[in-house]
Amino acid sequence: MAVGPTTRRRQLGADLRRLRERKGFTLEEAGALVGISKATLSRYERKEGSVKWPAVDALCRQYDATDAERQALVELAKGAKIQGWWRSLTDPIPESMNLMLTLEDEVIREDHYACMYIPGLLQTRGYAEAVHRASEMRRSDKEVRHMVDIRMKRQELLNREDPPHIWAVIDEAAIRRRVGGPGVMREQFQQLLAVSELPHVTIQILPFATGAHAAAVGSFAILGGPTPELDVVFLDILAGGGLFMEKQQEIERYKLAFQYLSAQALSFEASTALIRQAHKESS
Repeated sequence: MAVGPTTRRRQLGADLRRLRERKGFTLEEAGALVGISKATLSRYERKEGSVKWPAVDALCRQYDATDAERQALVELAKGAKIQGWWRSLTDPIPESMNLMLTLEDEVIREDHYACMYIPGLLQTRGYAEAVHRASEMRRSDKEVRHMVDIRMKRQELLNREDPPHIWAVIDEAAIRRRVGGPGVMREQFQQLLAVSELPHVTIQILPFATGAHAAAVGSFAILGGPTPELDVVFLDILAGGGLFMEKQQEIERYKLAFQYLSAQALSFEASTALIRQAHKESS
């Protein structure tokens, strides 16, 4: 998969910090050497905002980086300004969704745990519309269509030439919850059965019989980058739409939780059978 602008930006920040620490400079010391503030350099390393490639070039020289390292980081800095397809949309996009689109455009793997609804990447248009209309924030028909259009556009990554691997552990509650009526649910079950046949999509159902489990606090997704240090966890919360976490300790905790959930969930075959049963019961 091609490396996108956000992955470049995040890789750049991680590499700048690694080179500085290898040299033994503090943020203040390194910034003073190239004429930028401690706050600006900290922002560079935290992968926040834009970065000027001449500053990156100067930092690499102060860090005694090799020519290959310096050239690679300068290219990362230059490439981090490219924008994705969603930037051309005329209607505004919530900030959390904007970042999700940015990250998702570049992932190589996504691990989803869904406790309330079917994961957005696997939803039908009718199901997605029903979910958005049920929001506590009342939206106009135009706003609902806009958000659903974005969700449908996101799903195009499933059909890429080199798609990411999608692994979804779906709580049985999301299967049993009637969203949008019987017709919408039948279509949604058909969608789940169809995408489960794709070689890069894995679906498991976490049954009620499991009882208490490792992620009783809510839905989350682990967005996997080209390297583990670029992984991000997305928490699906009500206020603001979502929360992103990228501290290594936090990410490892959610990765472990997902491993437990997958181990507790039904096998792939049994999960498919449960979805077929739910589909039959909705007829």
